Amino acid sequence: MSFLLTENKAINEKYYYTKHKSGLRVYVVPKDMGTGYAVFGTKFGSVDNLFTADGRKITLPDGIAHFLEHKMFENEDGTDTFQLYAKTGANANAYTSSDKTVYLFSAADNMTESLEILLDFVTHPYFTKQTVDKEQGIIGQEIRMYDDNPGWQLYFGMLTGLYVNNPVRIDTAGTVETISHITPELLFDAYNTFYNLDNMALVVCADITPEEVEKVCDKVLKYVPAPKIERLYPEEPDFVKSEFVTKKLQVSMPLFSVGIKDNECPMSGKELLRKRAEYDILLDLIFDKSAPFFTRLYEAGLIDSSFSYDYEGHETFALSEISGSSNEPQRVYEEIKKEIEGYRKTGFDEKAFERIKRANYAHLLRSFNSTEDIANEFLGCVFEDTDMLDYPTVMAGVTFDDVKRRFDKAFAENTFTLSTVMPLGE
Repeated sequence: MSFLLTENKAINEKYYYTKHKSGLRVYVVPKDMGTGYAVFGTKFGSVDNLFTADGRKITLPDGIAHFLEHKMFENEDGTDTFQLYAKTGANANAYTSSDKTVYLFSAADNMTESLEILLDFVTHPYFTKQTVDKEQGIIGQEIRMYDDNPGWQLYFGMLTGLYVNNPVRIDTAGTVETISHITPELLFDAYNTFYNLDNMALVVCADITPEEVEKVCDKVLKYVPAPKIERLYPEEPDFVKSEFVTKKLQVSMPLFSVGIKDNECPMSGKELLRKRAEYDILLDLIFDKSAPFFTRLYEAGLIDSSFSYDYEGHETFALSEISGSSNEPQRVYEEIKKEIEGYRKTGFDEKAFERIKRANYAHLLRSFNSTEDIANEFLGCVFEDTDMLDYPTVMAGVTFDDVKRRFDKAFAENTFTLSTVMPLGE
C-alpha cells in the first residue's frame, strides 16, 4: 500500500498519508526529536449523544463518551493496559473533548511495540455489568471532584450561559444521574457506531517510517463495514441563554470567564482555518499584553497576570473566551464590552496588525518543534477536514481588510456571557 507525501516547502514540513485496508486513515509525520508521540482517535465526543446508525435512532446518556474512554483500558484477559505500556517504557493517556476521544502515548524508543498496544486495546472492547457498575462509582467520584474545581466550573458555567440547546453546554463527564443509566449494551452501541475504523484516525509523529507503521496496522487491524452515521444536533439560536452565571466555591479571589458566542456554524475545511486565523489576530489586537486594554486594567488593579484569552473554533460551535482573576469581575466585563465598542468607532492600527500577524506566524512555526503538539493538533485538523500544514499558509494570507471584515461580523449584541466563581461567604 503506498503512502501519499504532502509537503509545505515554505516551512520545511511534511507528512505521509494512507487509507489503510481496514478503513483507518493513517498519518506519519517523520520527526527525530528524541521522543515520539502517537494519537489514535475517534470523532466521538460529548456532543454526540443523538444520532442514527444505519437508520436506527439512538440516544445516549450524557457523559458516555468519557465513560467509554475509561472502560477501554480494561482488557478481557485481566491485563492492565498501563502495565503493558510500562514494559515498553511508554507514557500513555487518553482524553475526551466535546468532539473527539483520543488515546495516546509518548515514548523515547520501542515505538512499534507501543503502537501495537495502542491499536490492539482500542479495537478490543470489553464491558460487563459488573465492570460498568464499578466504573459508575469511580467516575461518580471524579464528577463530584470536578464539582468543586473552580476552573472547571467557571468554564462550564460560561458554556451553559452561552448555549441554549447545543450539547457542548453539557459537562464532558455528565452527571452522577446520567451515568447511572449507562449499560454494557449502550456502550456497545456507542462503540460499534463511532469506534469503527472508518470514523477514526491515527497520527504518529516520531523517528519512524511509514512502512513500519503500516506493518503494525496490518498485524492488528481488521476491516469491519462502517455504519452510516447521521449526527443529530438541536437548532441553536443566535442569542445566549443567560448573560450572567455565578457559583460560590473555595477560592481566595473571584474568577471570571467572559464567553462571546460565534454564530457562524457549522463550518469546516479551509473556511474554518481562515476564521481561526482571523480571530487569533483580532483577539490579539484587542487583548494582547501590548494592547492598551491590558495595560489600563492591569495598572488599575482590575486584572493580574492570570488574564488570558482564546478562540475556540469547531465545526458545531465556536466562541471567544476572556478569563482571569479580579476583585471586580463585573467591572472587567463592562470594560471588555466597552473596549470592543471603542474599536468599532476608531478601527485598528495597521502596523499593530502586521506585528501581531508576524508573531502569530512565528508561534505557529514553533508548534512544529513538539511531537506532542504536532500529533494532537494534526488529529484535530483531520476530524475537521482541515490540514495542519495549511494553517501557516492561511495565516500568512490574512489581510488587514479580512480582520476588519471579521470584526464587523463578530461580538454582536446578546452574544456575551459572564461566568464567575466567587469566594464562599461573598
